[in-house]
Amino acid sequence: MPWSPVQISRWLKKLGPAVVSHETIYQYLWKDKLKQELWYKNIRHSGKKYNKLSQGLVGRGGIPNGMDIDERPVIVEKKVGLGDWELDLIIGTEQSRAIVSMVDRASKLTKLIKVSKNTAPEAKTALIERLDPVKKFVLTLTSDNGKEFSKPREASDFLQSEFYFAKPCQSWERGLNEHTNGLVRQYFPKSKRLDEISVAGVMKVGILLNNRPRKVLDFARPIEIFSRFSEAT
Repeated sequence: MPWSPVQISRWLKKLGPAVVSHETIYQYLWKDKLKQELWYKNIRHSGKKYNKLSQGLVGRGGIPNGMDIDERPVIVEKKVGLGDWELDLIIGTEQSRAIVSMVDRASKLTKLIKVSKNTAPEAKTALIERLDPVKKFVLTLTSDNGKEFSKPREASDFLQSEFYFAKPCQSWERGLNEHTNGLVRQYFPKSKRLDEISVAGVMKVGILLNNRPRKVLDFARPIEIFSRFSEAT
């Protein structure tokens, strides 16, 4: 059975003098995956850790094939490269349509798409449609436990990524996505019916957000940072 990055790191530390942190190993493997090479497949379970429960129900809230955010590689927290996306659903007043929002943790690049229903099939189609063009830069997906993301493997298998679920009532675990949704609400307040907004209108807001200088990026634009990272890969 392959050793985990933590086991490798701790074993090297015992042997000395060569030392490498498990976070460095994960970072290397994630870059390897971006290049479509094969080393990452040697991670235990090919990088897929399943918290199996009874009757085939896995993850938070009994969502099939769902992985808890605690299973997500530590390197994701570092925001050192593209590919780690936070997901959410923005609901219109009286549930009048919805917007699936996706934001990359490192670059803050945002992708939005309007859906007619807040259902799992609609969310899956939305994720694939918007993220497939940047599939190479989709490594992990993290959402809340809403029913619209109750079939994670259908999207993550297509995108060749891993799907994780934040814990209930802990929105800070997807803080960037929550903040991004607040920016979207500046254009589409909660009082606004989303069925009155066109698909093109939603896409336009995504473009505006990606060209908006961000303090967290030293006032660079998300589209600039995404391009810079992607060209360096």
